[in-house]
Amino acid sequence: MGVSPWSILVILLIVVLLFGTKKLRNVGGDLGSALKGFKKALNDDDSNAEKNAADKDKNDADFETVEDKSNDDKTVKPVAKTTADTKTNSKE
Repeated sequence: MGVSPWSILVILLIVVLLFGTKKLRNVGGDLGSALKGFKKALNDDDSNAEKNAADKDKNDADFETVEDKSNDDKTVKPVAKTTADTKTNSKE
């Protein structure tokens, strides 16, 4: 007792007679736009998730070892003035 193509055709004919083609066309258009909106929302969520993951990677801490950082930082640190330096500068 399967559904034959003729029974589907009869059911569609009854639906068209009850609702009319204009109303069915509007329902089809509304259903199509709802599906497009749903797909767009899914794609936007995926792209937002990828963007947030990329931003998170930029803001993560730097986990270089201390030795690597000390080799990279070859800056000269200022030397504190001695009392002899301050005496000579104050006389000028």
